Amino acid sequence: MEVKEYLDNAGDSMQLAVDYLDETLSRIRAGKASAKLLDGIRVEYYGSLAPISNVANISVPDARTIAITPWEKAMFKEIEKAIINSELGITPENNGEVIRLGIPPLTEDRRKALVKQCKAEAENAKVSVRNARREAIDGLKKEIKNGLSEDVEKDAEASVQKIHDKYMKKIDDIFADKEKEILTV
Repeated sequence: MEVKEYLDNAGDSMQLAVDYLDETLSRIRAGKASAKLLDGIRVEYYGSLAPISNVANISVPDARTIAITPWEKAMFKEIEKAIINSELGITPENNGEVIRLGIPPLTEDRRKALVKQCKAEAENAKVSVRNARREAIDGLKKEIKNGLSEDVEKDAEASVQKIHDKYMKKIDDIFADKEKEILTV
């Protein structure tokens, strides 16, 4: 394999870790209503599981409310059941036309628990980035046996480290933003 391939593979793996972290943190409730909170919830729809957004219109009329308008009357019970059984921790209110989710303000203890959860997710992403760096460096060291010069290998190792540092900073920035969002009352 070429040196560039190792660098590209490491960069791709690190980007996937950052994207996954971003997606995971977007689902963590920070006291504000967001349609993304419902992304992980699936409902039974004609024999298969589908995201709520595929069977209903989701809107956020204000900072503390999510409104779900099912396209079929039969979906009211399914959507309510899925929300109650989810880890969201919010009881839906149904008026026959719209299901409303009132997002309660977070307590101080809950905020700290959410920050701790976010920190754990950020740490998992950092581990993934470190693993991608290690795999790239191990691959480069093996290439020395196949005729790659040690100078080129050392330069490539430095490049892998630069890519690693860039993605670690991205992870720290994403975590800091989420932490600020959670702790803002």
